[in-house]
Amino acid sequence: MPKGYWIAQVDVNSDEGYKPYAAANAAIFKKFGGRFIIRAGKSESMEGNARSRNVVIEFPDYASALACYRSPEYQANIKVRQPHSTADILIIEGYDGPQP
Repeated sequence: MPKGYWIAQVDVNSDEGYKPYAAANAAIFKKFGGRFIIRAGKSESMEGNARSRNVVIEFPDYASALACYRSPEYQANIKVRQPHSTADILIIEGYDGPQP
């Protein structure tokens, strides 16, 4: 079964205001089997528009990725984040087929 992923691009306008959101995410993501693959490392936009932070979180499957986002815990935490950042978040099913 393919894994599920969150792909997030975020611009933070208040680091101090954003910290409680980031801190609360650890327990939420762990509950749904999530783990960071990419977390705000160096990046360079080669095409299109980009935000200052990029995050990829891997979940055991697509259903877990959706359940985490829709959970009451994460929905409450979104309200902590929103005044301090702008985000684009995509939830996507991984590819588990043949490789080149």
